[in-house]
Amino acid sequence: MRFRILGPTRVLLADGRQVPVGGPRLRALLALLLLDAGRMVSTERLIDGLYGEHPPRGAANALQSQVSRLRQALPAEHDPVEFHPAGYRLAVDPDDVDAHRFERLAEAGRRALVDCDWPRAATLLREALELWRGPALADAIGAAGAPAQAARLDELRLAATEDRVEAELALGAHGALVAELRELVVAHPLRERSRGQLMRALAALGRPAEALAEFEDARRTLAEQLGADPSAELAAIHLAVLRGDERLAGRGPAEPALPSQLTTFVGREEELRRLGGLLGERRLVTLTGPGGAGKTRLAIEAAGRVDGEVRFVELAGLADGSDVPQAVLSALGLRDAGLRAPAESGWQTIDRLVEALAERRLLLVLDNCERVLVDAARLAARLLSACPALRVLATSREPLGLAGEALCPLSGLTLPPPGASALDADEYAAVGLFAQRAVDVAPDFTVTPANVEMVLRICRGLDGLPLAIELAAARLRALSVAEVAARLDDRFRLLSTGSRAVSPRHRTLRAVVEWSWDLLDDAERIVARRLTVFASGATLEAAGRVCGLPTSEFVDALTGLVDKSFVEMTGGRYRMLETVRAFCAERLAEAGEADQLRRAHTAYFLEFAWTASDQLRCAEQLHWLRRLDADRDNLHAALRRATAAGDASDAAGMVAALSFYWWLRGMRGEGARLAADVLELLGTEAPPGLSEEFALCVYNASLAGSGPLPSLGTQRSVIRSLDRAPRQPFLLYLSGISTGPPSGGADHVDELMGELRRLVGPDPWINALGAMGSGSALMWSDQWDRARAALATALDGFRGTGDRWGTMITLGALGELAAWQGDPETAGAHMDEAMGLVEALGSAVDQADMLRTRGEIRLRAGDLAAAHDDFAGALVLAQRSGAPEFVASARLGLAQVARVRGDLAAARRFCEEALTGGLTGWYVGEAARAEIILVLKEITEAEKPGAPPSADGA
Repeated sequence: MRFRILGPTRVLLADGRQVPVGGPRLRALLALLLLDAGRMVSTERLIDGLYGEHPPRGAANALQSQVSRLRQALPAEHDPVEFHPAGYRLAVDPDDVDAHRFERLAEAGRRALVDCDWPRAATLLREALELWRGPALADAIGAAGAPAQAARLDELRLAATEDRVEAELALGAHGALVAELRELVVAHPLRERSRGQLMRALAALGRPAEALAEFEDARRTLAEQLGADPSAELAAIHLAVLRGDERLAGRGPAEPALPSQLTTFVGREEELRRLGGLLGERRLVTLTGPGGAGKTRLAIEAAGRVDGEVRFVELAGLADGSDVPQAVLSALGLRDAGLRAPAESGWQTIDRLVEALAERRLLLVLDNCERVLVDAARLAARLLSACPALRVLATSREPLGLAGEALCPLSGLTLPPPGASALDADEYAAVGLFAQRAVDVAPDFTVTPANVEMVLRICRGLDGLPLAIELAAARLRALSVAEVAARLDDRFRLLSTGSRAVSPRHRTLRAVVEWSWDLLDDAERIVARRLTVFASGATLEAAGRVCGLPTSEFVDALTGLVDKSFVEMTGGRYRMLETVRAFCAERLAEAGEADQLRRAHTAYFLEFAWTASDQLRCAEQLHWLRRLDADRDNLHAALRRATAAGDASDAAGMVAALSFYWWLRGMRGEGARLAADVLELLGTEAPPGLSEEFALCVYNASLAGSGPLPSLGTQRSVIRSLDRAPRQPFLLYLSGISTGPPSGGADHVDELMGELRRLVGPDPWINALGAMGSGSALMWSDQWDRARAALATALDGFRGTGDRWGTMITLGALGELAAWQGDPETAGAHMDEAMGLVEALGSAVDQADMLRTRGEIRLRAGDLAAAHDDFAGALVLAQRSGAPEFVASARLGLAQVARVRGDLAAARRFCEEALTGGLTGWYVGEAARAEIILVLKEITEAEKPGAPPSADGA
């Protein structure tokens, strides 16, 4: 038999005849069983699905009657409906159910699309989409859980349609797709992928004006409905249409996980073909070669031509190899959100990466591995062994030295051989690159019979190295080709007899940088060497403040450096090529300015961190989060340098200033490691005047579970130890979740807030935080009316300040309170708003936490299917983010659902899995562990012979 639920529920025999199933409720029952074809569906879930929140008396008997009728409706020779003690199972092959067959074919088509097998992808995806005969689960849409399943299938249908369009675009079917894509855009005006496909199809048909009009319509629609701009992907298609990029006819532009390039890519076609072949055959490919050979640029270009997900990890700026896993975690957009990762469990960032990437199809580009070669190699080996769908493309001056590593050596660009005709010179990549970059600074430049010999002399003298050629071409702004050639020749005469222990190409690159340095004036040299103190580029303001020159002199010097290719400017930030930066750093040390610049850099970013921290509690929260993200490397570099130099006040102040940012961005593990280093500097007691900073160092360090730490006592003792209002009010939240609620409950919270108000004065954010603490304590002491009033005060306070985070967690508490009072509608409204705030903050971990909270609310309301879905969603998000505490809490929720349903074996398994990591140390973790142990005891009691079945949802 064949079964259809992608439309009206239907049963078809092998010869095509339809089997009548009966009335609406019987068809709904069949649809619910077919959703889990081959698997047992619990009695409770089926009752919920058929009868909703108000099942009839004797619902189990009514269900049994419906099942009996279904058995009678289906051919006797098949009889696929099986009874189990806890439910029913439809014993059919999932591939005989159109929904499951659709999902299998759609996934196979997606894999073919990623592998660039366009014909197979198009065939599979067409076959998948042809299975649809109407709205999914049309006969069961009123059943509990069915709308969510229908919405999921509809989303998969739309994604499969877009995948099919992608394959057909690659096959050249642009004209046939325009009408369909217009219908998709009208039906889904906020769906940017369909919009981009329509733009590409129109552009490929020679209708760029219509493509640009589509972009304008998308921009206007997004602004009006969401207050947002088009995504980077859609903006890239828009730019490509403007440029007339012919590649629009094929697949879309690369995902915005690769650094954007400001200049065209020249040459390397042979290397690109070889690299593409290696990436298709091998899981680890390393681009090797000297500095300045263009390894990074080639890796970006090659990765941009790979279908599927790509992530780029820059390793050049890392202080040491221990930061390699964290750099990968950040590049993947994962939050290092653990409240505590206990040392005894061995849980490390690498383990989180393995969990997050275990089944993810991804190309990971590790750039500039030579600075952290051993740690990069260890990480690559671990990830490749544990993540079968992962591929790694590395760039390094030497191989990683791993088994199975495929090497792609890179040297200079192609040069005309000796004796070749000068007229053919521009056909070689080195000359072509020189010519293109020369035009950038001297628009009238061309390679002519009069200058071709000098151009060849420059390119050959520089061994065809791209960076050296670009620096040489940039000099044409001030020098003639002949003068450039003459100066370059003078420089290389010295290097021809240099040390044989140094790579010749490294000597050549150094000569080019030294020669470029000689062309700078005094102010440009000062700025160039001082800019090296920045770890990840700088804004104009930051660079000017730290470099310390008069404004006009600084701006002129910086402009000169940009013109002379010493500094790049992109996205409003200035940064140096790494080779140039290393050279200029030597000049900084020679000038004796390194310590002076370190202090200036630390002072600027300490001030910036405090300014940003204050704004994180205001309406501009998202803007300042983005600003902190852009300078994260500088902030952490300043903290590390202050710690290494023994500047206790600056180092502790930076930890204090960054504490709330680390929490909001889920970098609690990384912050813990940085704070632990500062604690070693501070000692076991707070130095004079640093009580608040010392406490924040202790709280942050404890998040990593790293050995014994100084005790701060209760929240009351921490507040009383302060001799001034806390500059970082988030201290109060950290102290609360570290030590737990005061022993006296809400009254003690109110007393603490009274003491704090005397110290602080009127502060809306602190008052809101205190009200939230009071409300939570009142909830746990069953004073529900007072709790609701306190939480409402907290909500008004956080909304008044504009803090989305505080608003979100308060809404979660109000949702729980409403659920406890038997008001699921109000609870759901609170949680819907909280989930919207989570999305605005871009926090996958907080989304997992809110899903877990909503799951507990639905569990208490007896909506087991919805609760299960929430806990399962929270588990997926927590696993992808590598956050063990939220993994544990999600598994505890699934255990509770299974226990209430009577599946005690599953409940025990979930509880035991929940105890495996990340739950010791802080009050929050200990409370979760205690709850899991309590549930295990309840399961043990329920497993005893004659024990009554559990029916509560709490």
